[in-house]
Amino acid sequence: MNQIRRKRAASDRKPLGRFLSRDRTGIPEDREDREERGAAEGAESERDAGWGRMCVFLQRLGKKADSRSLNLAHCDLTATDLLELATLLQFLPQLEEMDVSWNDLIGGSLKALTSHLQHAGGVRALRLCSCRLDAEDLTALGEALGFVPLLEILDLSWNGGVGGGALQGLLGNLPPPLRELHLVSCQLTAADATVLGGLLSALSSVCVLDVSCNPQLSQEVEAFREFSSSLSHASSITTLRLQACGLTEESLHALGGSLHGLPSLQQLDLSCNKSLSGGLSHLTQHLSHLTHLQSLDLHLCCLTHTDLQALIQALPSLPALTELDVSSNKDVGGVLPPMLTALPLTQMRRLPLNSCNLSQEVVTALAACVPYLRSVDVSWCKVVGGHLPLLLDALQPAVLTELRLSSCELTTEDLQHLAAVCRRGLLSSLLVLDLSYNASVGDEGWSALFAAGGLGSLQEVDLSLRPFTSAPYTAWLPSLLCALPRLPALTYLSLKRWTSGSKDRKQLKHCLRKRSVLLELDHPNEDEISLFKATNQDSPEE
Repeated sequence: MNQIRRKRAASDRKPLGRFLSRDRTGIPEDREDREERGAAEGAESERDAGWGRMCVFLQRLGKKADSRSLNLAHCDLTATDLLELATLLQFLPQLEEMDVSWNDLIGGSLKALTSHLQHAGGVRALRLCSCRLDAEDLTALGEALGFVPLLEILDLSWNGGVGGGALQGLLGNLPPPLRELHLVSCQLTAADATVLGGLLSALSSVCVLDVSCNPQLSQEVEAFREFSSSLSHASSITTLRLQACGLTEESLHALGGSLHGLPSLQQLDLSCNKSLSGGLSHLTQHLSHLTHLQSLDLHLCCLTHTDLQALIQALPSLPALTELDVSSNKDVGGVLPPMLTALPLTQMRRLPLNSCNLSQEVVTALAACVPYLRSVDVSWCKVVGGHLPLLLDALQPAVLTELRLSSCELTTEDLQHLAAVCRRGLLSSLLVLDLSYNASVGDEGWSALFAAGGLGSLQEVDLSLRPFTSAPYTAWLPSLLCALPRLPALTYLSLKRWTSGSKDRKQLKHCLRKRSVLLELDHPNEDEISLFKATNQDSPEE
């Protein structure tokens, strides 16, 4: 039997002595097994104790333990907490995601965490948003990134200290597998644009680059041109966000020339860049290179009639386009019919047109696109009031997920027609319904809407009135209360500026007392609860 046992691996051996004799001390193999088992049990005991410490640490912060995901965002972490967390990383060998965002007290002490990152070598996503990081933190992070070779997502957004040269600490240290780099609102300067270009040159696999809300990034044309030219080294980019980056006509000229090096680009966000007004043609003449572009965002860019004409000419060269956002550009209303003709209507999913100065003729033309859209947003277009049936009658069953009609001067008849559409099941997939700032709707309209049914998937509803106005909702509250049980997915209900008596408020409170629904009311008091959490007086467990 000993000869048989010697042929087996030590880890597979079983202490047969216990079956042969009560005295096992004379068998060498049994002694070795006991030592191995003792060491394994000691290591396992240490891991269990470490995991217990981690659970206690997270419980103190109001978080649940997860061996793969560590989420400590909004926990008011201090430098001491960060050091304790760092010493506990060794007990999370399977950790893949780490988020310590929105803890502004840890700025300047990040090295306490990064010096232990060798224990979290499997991390794939690291988020450090709004932590008041400074240049020393970025340097420490850059030195430690070599310990996380599998890192795919790095988010340093909302750290003003990243700009002004601190970004240099990451140069040459970002792991090659990195796929997403987020630097939103980091006060990046023109000098940082050059550094960012150097980072991109070494990241051939990056897919998402978000440097939005950095208005100084494009202040120097040469530096931005260097950044734009470096985009060709990251030809795998699928999402490029440059929202509110101070883009100008010269910036668009530099960016447009680099689009030929981005054949995989699917999402391009240039929104909230008012200074590019009048120069969009420098970009549109290169859009033909983006044959895979699915989303183009140009909202709030002060687009002129000339800009829109140049865009219309470029749209036929974008066969994959499914989302186009030109909202908050008042001149859009005058060119929308030819724009709709140039768009691939049958594949369009989002076409926001809020604040676009639409006319009745334009609303009629828009009806041809509505059957294919997943989202319809014509907020702040007064002409929609009284003509809503033009859009609603074009809907297809269970297609629309978002309907925004804020400040459209809707009438009672519009809401009654909307109710009829709900009864026919055309809005059974609707998730978001925004009917705010429509005080011209009578009580009969609101009652008809909630009594209609057909909104079983609805998650968010906004019925707020304008500031400095008010109106009672007592007349249609019974319809709302009866409708709430038929809205099982509801998570948000806004009734700002609507008034009621204490009895009505108590009824509403009673209907929501077992629902996790965020209810927004003005000036909440003891009778007006802003947030109703799911509770059950009879069952503490539930």
